[in-house]
Amino acid sequence: MFKRILIGVVVALVIIQFIRPEKNLSDDQTHSITMKYPVSGEVKELLRVACNDCHSNKTAYPWYVNVQPVAWFLDNHVQEGKRELNFSTFTKLPVAVQNHKFDEIIKMIQEKEMPLKSYTFFGLHKEANLSDHQRQVLTSWARQQMTMLQSEYPVDSLKIEGR
Repeated sequence: MFKRILIGVVVALVIIQFIRPEKNLSDDQTHSITMKYPVSGEVKELLRVACNDCHSNKTAYPWYVNVQPVAWFLDNHVQEGKRELNFSTFTKLPVAVQNHKFDEIIKMIQEKEMPLKSYTFFGLHKEANLSDHQRQVLTSWARQQMTMLQSEYPVDSLKIEGR
C-alpha cells in the first residue's frame, strides 16, 4: 500500500513539472514610474534588487523556478505584488492613486513589511535585505515624489475619494 502511494506521489510530481505558469518577462516601460518621476541610480538599483521582481513587468527568475510547485508559489507572489503595486504601469494610475502608492511604499518599507520575509528567506535574494540606510534612501525618495505632486496638483486632487 505504501509503495503505491509513493509511486503515485512521484508520478504526480513528474507530471506537474510540465504545467508551468507564464513568466513575467514583458519589460514594457511605456508607463514606467521612471517616465514621470526622477529615479537616481541608487534608488533604481534598490528597486531592481528589492522590489522589481514582484512589482514590475520583468522578473529575474532564480534557477529553482524550474521546479514545481515552486514556480506556482513564485507566480502567485508576482501576480499579487503587481496587483498591489506595479512600477511598470505606475503612470497609468490616477494621480491620487500614485500619491497614495508613494505613501504605502513609505509605510511598508518603514514597517519592514517589504521586501517580504519569504523573498529573503534562507539567504535567497540577500541583496534585497535592505539596510536602515537603504530604507531611508527609498522612503526619502518616495516623500520627495509626494512633495513634487503636492506642488504640481491641488491638494484635493491627491486624495482618494472615500479616504
